[in-house]
Amino acid sequence: MSKVYHYASVSEALTLLKERGYEYDFNINKMEIEQNPTNFEIHHIYRYEGNTNPDDESWVFGIQSKEGKKGVFVNGSSSDSSAEVIKILHQLSIKDEHLKL
Repeated sequence: MSKVYHYASVSEALTLLKERGYEYDFNINKMEIEQNPTNFEIHHIYRYEGNTNPDDESWVFGIQSKEGKKGVFVNGSSSDSSAEVIKILHQLSIKDEHLKL
């Protein structure tokens, strides 16, 4: 069962997701999601808020395509994410009801 994970850092979340097979970088390949959003669903969501500044927030999404390609997308104050991809991520199917944003 998927759920929202709480890790000490974004890098820890990325490491653990990589161990689960989420190795593809959707930040670099975001056009795949933008061009065919119905082909993807979110399996894991991780939210991290900085200790000193609540605005220092990051989200890590574990995403899988219908063909089985597993990858991650990181969004946050320090990431270079397009607003279009973020809109699409909020519309993607989420595998587990416990993950609803």
